[in-house]
Amino acid sequence: MRSVVLLAAACLLAGGCASFPDEPAPTAWSAQPQLTPQAGPRPELPGEFQPSPGEPGRGQPQQSVPPPQGCKDYHPAVIATCLNTVTGVAPIGADAQGGVAAYAAERGGRLLKVTKDVDPVVVAQVEVDASSDGGLTGLALSATFAEDQLAYVYVTTATDNRVLRIAPGDTPKPILTGIPKGPSGNRGVLASDRKGALLVATGDAGNPALAADPSSLAGKVLRIDGSGQPAQGNPTAGSAVVSTGLRLPGGLCVSADTQKIWVTDWTANADVLHRVVPGKLGEPAWAWPDKPGVLGCSSYTDMLTVATSKTPGLQSLQMNPTGAFTGKPEPSMQEGGFGRLGPMEMLNESASLVGTVNKAGGQPVSSDDRVAIVVRPDGGGGTKD
Repeated sequence: MRSVVLLAAACLLAGGCASFPDEPAPTAWSAQPQLTPQAGPRPELPGEFQPSPGEPGRGQPQQSVPPPQGCKDYHPAVIATCLNTVTGVAPIGADAQGGVAAYAAERGGRLLKVTKDVDPVVVAQVEVDASSDGGLTGLALSATFAEDQLAYVYVTTATDNRVLRIAPGDTPKPILTGIPKGPSGNRGVLASDRKGALLVATGDAGNPALAADPSSLAGKVLRIDGSGQPAQGNPTAGSAVVSTGLRLPGGLCVSADTQKIWVTDWTANADVLHRVVPGKLGEPAWAWPDKPGVLGCSSYTDMLTVATSKTPGLQSLQMNPTGAFTGKPEPSMQEGGFGRLGPMEMLNESASLVGTVNKAGGQPVSSDDRVAIVVRPDGGGGTKD
């Protein structure tokens, strides 16, 4: 069944991967920086049907995928295997075979370059403190990655939480330090705002008062430039703070049109999803009282999909052009998928890149943890807003 779904999505992708709607004028609180992001190679979805002469057509039944053998995983959507708990994924272009190449971050502090059927390459090893809920927990790429090859990671150190900038072959450089560290609430996540700035969601360091304090970097959504300074166009000039009131964020995602920014969070009473707005985060856009462990997310044009780390699979909410949800979350991949999922990054309107977290309390198979591509639960391609 997975092969059938994958095949359907592949047919949609054949028209071109990673194409996004034209960017509209920026919102009032986020000025357009003077950057010229360059599009990288357009990778094909692993498993895309490419028949040779005499091969059966698309209408023929698909064979089931054999179970993994050691680190060898036969699922065509799997890019990397035998990693430790994956906390960040980011596509970096196409590999030599035209498939997806990516960066993957492990909670223990490694940043890896991963491509299918090739051993992972260590880009950087960062010393982290993963004794509580911290470690290396967030990953994002420079808006001009094709030119500068810069990546950013969110890490917990012996003294604080911070954002590091990593260039291949160079020592990681801190650009934002002093984010409070506590006995809990240390996890943080990163995302590009698709306009050139970096979004940073920080935990509250176990102290809700810090999340409410606009002068503290804890429990916030921040927006910074590549040097760690407050980005131009922020709600308050000279301040990196966009929103306040987070506890233990798990994922950040931005719609392709840049108009919707979402953050997932774990609160005392529920897992929640917030639409990021300037100022104090109010009532969540959605709440999960059963606490499935929401982490990464993808903001498709007409759907918001969230990865879950305490139960297998995804939760997806149908969404209208204004960002309002039109029904309850629909679960998918709870059986026959990749197990428990953590980070998530949208590739295009048909698919996303994910990392698994099965080694952190799940039921890992021999090839876990993995980086893989998942197609939209409905197999759709979306339309422009």
